[in-house]
Amino acid sequence: MWRMINSVRAALRFHDYKPKPLSFGSASRWIKQFERKDRKLAVRLLNKVIYISEARTRDILVQQNAALMKRLAAAGLPSKKLIYVQVHDAGSSSPVMLNLLRDAAGLERLGCKFVDARDSLRLNKTMNEVGVGALIYVDDFIGTGNQFCKERDFAAKSFVGTFSEFLLAPSICEEAFYQISERGIEAFTGHVHSKAERPLHANSGVFEKEEKERLELVCKGVNSKFGLGYQKLATMVVLYRNAPNTVPAVLRGSLNQTPFIGIFPRWKDLPVRKIE
Repeated sequence: MWRMINSVRAALRFHDYKPKPLSFGSASRWIKQFERKDRKLAVRLLNKVIYISEARTRDILVQQNAALMKRLAAAGLPSKKLIYVQVHDAGSSSPVMLNLLRDAAGLERLGCKFVDARDSLRLNKTMNEVGVGALIYVDDFIGTGNQFCKERDFAAKSFVGTFSEFLLAPSICEEAFYQISERGIEAFTGHVHSKAERPLHANSGVFEKEEKERLELVCKGVNSKFGLGYQKLATMVVLYRNAPNTVPAVLRGSLNQTPFIGIFPRWKDLPVRKIE
């Protein structure tokens, strides 16, 4: 009965996770994988997940963008002076987030510009035409900030004119703020993901020491190298489109979902389907 109740709750809460929509059956199987003594602890970890649905993602981006545009307009920068920048490769989260915001906020009708950070010629040309304005980077989740800053620094080689820089993202880890602010970029986000709210992070006191150590051991059993996610960030934010590579391994599961099935596998974690 206990497993059934928690499986139903999980299936209802995470039903729109795109890589692998959650059902009662898959939630129940995830819980059952754990040793009996670990199952309640695993569910407690699952209950600490900060899930951002597609609707919530859209709302955060639109609300934060509206606040930013209002401030820029007060500073004398109308919408035609704003350049929205997608970062990372095509197919990554940034272009998807920018398209979501563009359509929901009607940015094209407002005369805003759109560029890819890797398209140096177009970026340089657009900034030269605008002259004075704002660059607004859009993404879904910023963990360490390393990847974002690497892409931004590459784009900065093509900068001309006078531009303020901003970052829009539904969630940003506290670790990223130093790197971002060091470059003079101001972040607008709906959620700052602190270390304290991550049960398996070294700086968190959410779980007792013994509980944390036990789950860490289980995570290492799933992935010996990245049991607590990239750089051991142990983040608990999961977005509808994909889980960050910084989440604990028990949430993602094993590569190809064998032998451990994750409740939030990333697209790359799923088995490749053979085409007959």
